[in-house]
Amino acid sequence: MMEHVGKGFVLILSAPSGAGKSTLARLLMERGQGLLTSVSTTTRAPRPGEREGEAYFFVDEATFQERIAAGEFLEWAQVFGNHYGTSRGFVAEAVNRGRVVVLDIDWQGARQVRGNMGGEDVVSVFIMPPSRDHLCSRLQSRGQDALEVIDRRMKAASAEVSHWEEYDYTVINDDLERAGEALAAIVTAERLRRSRVALPLRGILETFGL
Repeated sequence: MMEHVGKGFVLILSAPSGAGKSTLARLLMERGQGLLTSVSTTTRAPRPGEREGEAYFFVDEATFQERIAAGEFLEWAQVFGNHYGTSRGFVAEAVNRGRVVVLDIDWQGARQVRGNMGGEDVVSVFIMPPSRDHLCSRLQSRGQDALEVIDRRMKAASAEVSHWEEYDYTVINDDLERAGEALAAIVTAERLRRSRVALPLRGILETFGL
């Protein structure tokens, strides 16, 4: 496993619901590579098996609005009637410590993060399903949502996919293992970007009189 030096970055993963980005994010985290998941704050009710501080921090609407007013969120959005937000302070501290912070957010959140952070501190990846029919089948098979919710998610899928060109990379999730390898390769390449390794290389360059 490569040694992690230099500054970290935010890795944004976006996709229409059901495209497999949560699974890919989990597989990526299992590889190590100095990755860290940012736990979002949400007004959504917990689903079966979700625990406070692991999947999300669950708050009521009033508390969420107070945190917006205080500028505590790097990004926030309303999705399917619920609010979701990412802690500004947590992300900034982790990036400065050389960590890669994985954000599982939609295109609206991605725009906010890009606007609130330096361009080189953000790397964005859009996870593309192989087809609309495949996406629908996945939503139905996971058995988490009522039929009306699935219908609403499918109606939103085209709008989500329409923003794919705003991202630095696109990974088609037609094979989970192959898509996982692609994501890992992106992280490795971005860690070696010249602007991120400049400080750790300074000592080496000095030995060459540069």
